[in-house]
Amino acid sequence: MAKPKKSRNSAPDPSVAARLPWQPSAPPLATALLISFAALLLRALVSVGPYSGQGAAPKFGDYEAQRHWMELTLHLPSSDWYRNTSDNDLAYWGLDYPPLSAYQSRLHARLINASLPDAVALRSSRGFESHESKLLMRWTVLSSDLMVFFPAALWFVWAYIKDGVGGSGERREGWMWLLAMVLLNPCLVLIDHGHFQYNCISLGLTLGAIAGILSRNELVAAALFSLAINHKEMKLPLLFKIISYSQASATNMI
Repeated sequence: MAKPKKSRNSAPDPSVAARLPWQPSAPPLATALLISFAALLLRALVSVGPYSGQGAAPKFGDYEAQRHWMELTLHLPSSDWYRNTSDNDLAYWGLDYPPLSAYQSRLHARLINASLPDAVALRSSRGFESHESKLLMRWTVLSSDLMVFFPAALWFVWAYIKDGVGGSGERREGWMWLLAMVLLNPCLVLIDHGHFQYNCISLGLTLGAIAGILSRNELVAAALFSLAINHKEMKLPLLFKIISYSQASATNMI
């Protein structure tokens, strides 16, 4: 008995059909590293540009605000960080972020003080702008991004796709676009690396909290989101959304 001939027009593999022509066929790790490198390069390019308030007395803009907070947290006791004193004029870039942000400024101040103490000297450094100090400040932002936001983004994408949370088939094939959208977010890149901000820390902690919920690590999620709120209070409106995610995750486990 003759064997039936296989049809030449066999059904295409759904994963192959879902892949766009320009999607790389490289292994996931290599693709993730390539996207991360592109995001890092974009941040470096943005950081060489100007920033708001550059050279504009009397407050000198965003750079001076962050530099001044480093100056205060380095030289003053924590009890004076939020009080108006002879060394802390709240009318001149008073520290208005929660304590974790202040301790982050203190850590960065110690790093800068080790190589360029004039940049964070108490009182005398007001309005201090040099190429070296701005370069050091840029590096503090970039290193914070690499150590907090990048790992959180990778964890979030992994947790979103794992076990079908992010869907299957075509949506699973799109994990690289999800990672690219998170790491190449123009708002975060322009604000943080263009204007000496550290939103990458609080956003990274928040993203890590969401990843913790998706991967059913509620205690880790609670700890990370608590840190996010204590870094920048603007994440507080997300509290109820985080709680709803946690409740939905708990329901799915029953």
